[in-house]
Amino acid sequence: MTERQEKILNALIQEYISTAEPVGSIHLKKSVNLDVCPATIRNDLQELAEAGYITQPHTSAGRIPTQKAYRYFAEKISTERGQTFSDFIARQIRTAHQQIEEEIKLAEELMKSLSEASTTLNYTRIQNKDNLFEILEILGPSKNAHNENINLINDILKKLEQF
Repeated sequence: MTERQEKILNALIQEYISTAEPVGSIHLKKSVNLDVCPATIRNDLQELAEAGYITQPHTSAGRIPTQKAYRYFAEKISTERGQTFSDFIARQIRTAHQQIEEEIKLAEELMKSLSEASTTLNYTRIQNKDNLFEILEILGPSKNAHNENINLINDILKKLEQF
């Protein structure tokens, strides 16, 4: 594989991961910023297809990576970073675990705050497909307390959506 073909393959994989749409030669020319025409890129794409790295869903479509391309991409990333792919996955799992623990602490603080500030806490669970949504409805001793609790819940939900 030439250096140009490697750049093209990496750009194709990254674009396909981002969009889940087949990637065309003109788009690759713009994203890779190579000083070659789209026809040259199409020739390189044909060689990558013959080597089993990419495929074309149908004649007029762009190209998509194959499992062989994903393996190549993952091995290249792990080699460049000086770690094995399993180390990378383990680190991602640890990071996700820490984020989940932080969210649990935030939820515990919210529940404590709400139970102290409210006279009534109505907790309902609904299931939509495979996701479990929690709905909190606070009925405070006064309208002001109720509005403050609703604002607090909305702020926390916004932060959770950013997660």
